[in-house]
Amino acid sequence: MRFEPGQLILHRNVRRGRIGWVRPARVVLDDDRGLLLWVARDTPVAHEVSEAGLGMRAMPFTEWIASSYRLARGRWNGPPLLEFLPAGAAHSVWFFRDEQDRFVAWYVNLEEPGVRWDDGPVAGVDVVDQDLDVVVRPDLSWQWKDEGEFTERLAFPDHYWVADEKAVRAEGERVIALAEAGEFPFDGTWCDFVPPADWTTPTELPPGWDRPPAR
Repeated sequence: MRFEPGQLILHRNVRRGRIGWVRPARVVLDDDRGLLLWVARDTPVAHEVSEAGLGMRAMPFTEWIASSYRLARGRWNGPPLLEFLPAGAAHSVWFFRDEQDRFVAWYVNLEEPGVRWDDGPVAGVDVVDQDLDVVVRPDLSWQWKDEGEFTERLAFPDHYWVADEKAVRAEGERVIALAEAGEFPFDGTWCDFVPPADWTTPTELPPGWDRPPAR
């Protein structure tokens, strides 16, 4: 299944059959390299919170797994975000920008390979975010991110969605090697991307945004 350039799809994170977050995104390209998506500023989004309105990172994991949940709607209020999902890979690469829309870093989001779906009026790709990340700076230096959260959650295998810690770290190390060598996509490709002028920002999440996960 391939998506068309300019098509608006849903990029979703799922956790044990529940939706963790939803982002509508425009397809920049979809080819043998993978899927490149653009999330515009002020895009409507949704993310999972406890009944008290707190996100997972705002409480110990022991409290989170004992909570009930709902999906809270909001807006993408950060700078625009370019997201690259390499074909078949267990990670994606996000191109972070500053408030002046200048590229500042690559963010390697370790995740299970995306599963695509198409319901006709709405389509998307579902991933399972594995929480451990790598930040790569323009000078190709790097650091692990969210190791504390990753380690904390691994202690609860009956509730956590990551089953193989070694596989996650191995994927991170594989991507780190690419970054240190300045290989694609850490070679400057897309760092100066500008979306077409006629791309509009969606005003609402489309019907079907909360359909059951594809995985």
